Amino acid sequence: MLRFILRRSGSALILMVVVSFVAFMLIFAAGDPAVKLAGEAGSSADAARIRALYGFDKPIPVQFFHWIAAAVRGNFGHSLYFDQPVASILFDRLGVTLLLGLTSFIFALVLAFPLGIAAARWQNTWIDRTALVIAVVGQAMPTFWFALLLVILFSVTFPILPTSGSETWQHFVMPSIVLGYFAAPAIMRLTRSGMITALETDYIRTARAMGIAPRNVLLKYALRNALIPVVSVSAAQLGYMLAGSVVVESVFAINGAGRLAWESILRSDLPTVQALVLCFSLVYVILTFLADILNAWLDPRMRLADARTD
Repeated sequence: MLRFILRRSGSALILMVVVSFVAFMLIFAAGDPAVKLAGEAGSSADAARIRALYGFDKPIPVQFFHWIAAAVRGNFGHSLYFDQPVASILFDRLGVTLLLGLTSFIFALVLAFPLGIAAARWQNTWIDRTALVIAVVGQAMPTFWFALLLVILFSVTFPILPTSGSETWQHFVMPSIVLGYFAAPAIMRLTRSGMITALETDYIRTARAMGIAPRNVLLKYALRNALIPVVSVSAAQLGYMLAGSVVVESVFAINGAGRLAWESILRSDLPTVQALVLCFSLVYVILTFLADILNAWLDPRMRLADARTD
């Protein structure tokens, strides 16, 4: 297991370096950043001074090394629009998005797991068809439209929940349902297909023949193997809920990192966009790494296959 973790750590570290370089190169996506900072009224002399001030006249590898060294220390530069250090803005907003992503993920799991297990247990019945309909609707329905429906229902027709903000737990109920419902179908379908495959294996037939209680066969033996692909897709869905919360945060006026990304892109605040892309990408890498470790713990065959490649 230790060797498996070390190998995956090395792969994750390489991927982090590549992601960091891509995030760094974003500042050059719109052309010469010195000209962009100088503005339309700026002269070539102004651009030259800015180029020297920010180090844009140095080779790209040198600039990248200086930028990543500062980022490791928590220095992502200065926001061009907010006129504040990017780190202070990012850390203020990131906590809200992490809380929203976590609550949305919990809702997705609570919805998807029971539906997936029930659909596999009673395959080709009305329970299975109902679960599939719920999954199709959740995957096809636009998040902004679903968010507006919830606002109309629970804030206008029945004024139970607040429509905007992030001050109390009530403010996270509707956004969490919207984000979680969009992520749940993929988890539910994989749980269903994994459980169906597991229930048809020889060891499950043997467990049933030995007289083991159906509940234990279903949850203790079949579910463990069915979870392996579910863990990977759940990690990806959690990453999406953190990085893809732009629409939900905008509809519910939540001042999180997703809304910050939208504001920064609209106003060409490249240092802030850089930091956001880097943070969200690293979250994806870390979640994928943790999913690999959990899958290796659930299925020892992954560790054996990894050891044979040495």
